[in-house]
Amino acid sequence: MVDRENRDGATKRSGRPLPQLTPQNKFFWKSGEDGRLRIRECESCSALIHPPQPICRYCRGRQMGVRVVSGFATLIGFTVNHRFGLPGLKPPFVIAQVALEDDPRVHLTTNAIECEPDELVLGMRMEVVFHQDGDVWLPLFRPTAEQGEPAPLPVDEIEPEQIRFHIRPPATQDKFEDKVAITGIGASDLGRRLMVDPIELTVQACERAVADAGLTLDDIDGLSTYPGAGPVVGFGEGGIGAVEAALGLRPTWFNGGLETPGPSGSVIAAMLAVSAGLARHVLCYRTLWESTYGEYVKAGDISPPGGRTPSWMVPFGGTSAAHTLAQNAQRYFHRYGASRETLGWIALNQRANAAINPTAIYRDPMTMDDYLSARLVTTPFGLYDCDVPCDGAIAVIVSAVDTVADLAKPAIRVEAVGTQIVERIEWDQSTLTHEPQVLGPAAHLWTRTSLRPEDVDVAQLYDGFTFNALSWIEALGFCGIGEAKDFLDGGKNIARDGILPLNTHGGQLSHGRTHGMGLVHEAVTQLRGTAGDRQVRDARVAVVSSGGLTPGSAMLLRSDA
Repeated sequence: MVDRENRDGATKRSGRPLPQLTPQNKFFWKSGEDGRLRIRECESCSALIHPPQPICRYCRGRQMGVRVVSGFATLIGFTVNHRFGLPGLKPPFVIAQVALEDDPRVHLTTNAIECEPDELVLGMRMEVVFHQDGDVWLPLFRPTAEQGEPAPLPVDEIEPEQIRFHIRPPATQDKFEDKVAITGIGASDLGRRLMVDPIELTVQACERAVADAGLTLDDIDGLSTYPGAGPVVGFGEGGIGAVEAALGLRPTWFNGGLETPGPSGSVIAAMLAVSAGLARHVLCYRTLWESTYGEYVKAGDISPPGGRTPSWMVPFGGTSAAHTLAQNAQRYFHRYGASRETLGWIALNQRANAAINPTAIYRDPMTMDDYLSARLVTTPFGLYDCDVPCDGAIAVIVSAVDTVADLAKPAIRVEAVGTQIVERIEWDQSTLTHEPQVLGPAAHLWTRTSLRPEDVDVAQLYDGFTFNALSWIEALGFCGIGEAKDFLDGGKNIARDGILPLNTHGGQLSHGRTHGMGLVHEAVTQLRGTAGDRQVRDARVAVVSSGGLTPGSAMLLRSDA
């Protein structure tokens, strides 16, 4: 169906971000001209392929066409966005995901319209309504007039219990992990709106890490960072080029980019380089200056990037990982009976740990009532489900294991690393049963070690949002899939004196958003036994995870002390 009122004004635009039109996607964004939804189709096996590709992911056939589909779908997720406004999209509004009845493997991010949010139920039937916006027709969805019992949610391509059958065993018994160690860590000043250049923070952290390892800058022969140089506003220092220019280094190996196994994937890349003999001491670093960047934008000193977007989610207001992960959390609640209180125990635990960490940003006591009554961001996430934007940098030194006897402090050994991708990477096309990109790396980790979850003394698990940490707890086997409600209840199991001390420095939720590298820093601190009041007794083995929705990773670290 076409929104006729808007169609009559052929050039009328709402102001919302519109998609880039390419030869590959134009048929989709122009479907509304005749009110019929179109999806790329493999002519060999009849599978629908979205986003459109030149090859079928199922049969690898290359005869691709376009199919007119029914326009009916099942509601598989929704979140009420309260926080993130866009031109033409004033909060609150509903961002939703639907699975097409023609092929439920195809999910569309959209807006649910012509209904109140509390009328929406997972599994209800939806129908497309096209809304013209400039030169594109946005496929929005509304509940159908006739509603039966809600349908079951579609089955994942790979269910959680099947993940292990897709994990590749080690290709060789010669482990790269045995050839490397973490020898130095450093952190810059950390805070809100520090109003300093990000490269200044980076240099602070790097100099402190080098000194911590007992090295000099001239000893550094490798550099590794995430996300590198590029259009990642507020999320980096400028990459390898910026640090080389500032410090005058001459690395024999370097690496920087977004597509790594999680934000701390730069550390894993460094391990591989060192184990291959490309470098002896690699300086890894991660810098964020979101708070300062936001202030510059408010003042008009910086203009955020604009224009057409290649994203399939941004035209509907899906601008943040929060919007996608909130729908994963909602489906988890629906399937396993968890609730906001389940997530609240994670937020409260991180705050309790931050209270005794002088470098943490949020240290004030927090109760469950405080958590539940905080303003909503995007349902079911409230303010304290989300990590703290901040300014700061973390640096880590990865060294060849045969150098550690000469260094200043006990080296932390690397027991195992897990990185395998099993599920689809596109955020809205992936699994419906749990958070994507955690089960694969976790299962891969345990194939590379004889240690098991019960051997872990402390866990530093990615918590860009509370649901990230819950997902890693289950993925790594500290409880079963769907069992976190009981495992987290009361918070005792994840406290510093519990069976799985979690994010002992306060995590990203209270210490500050350092995108996984702060977790590595804290794991090393705990294994060295230098965490002071927050030290976990006899910590010898730590697990660290990185990534939330993105391809992630997990590392198992150990102390030889």
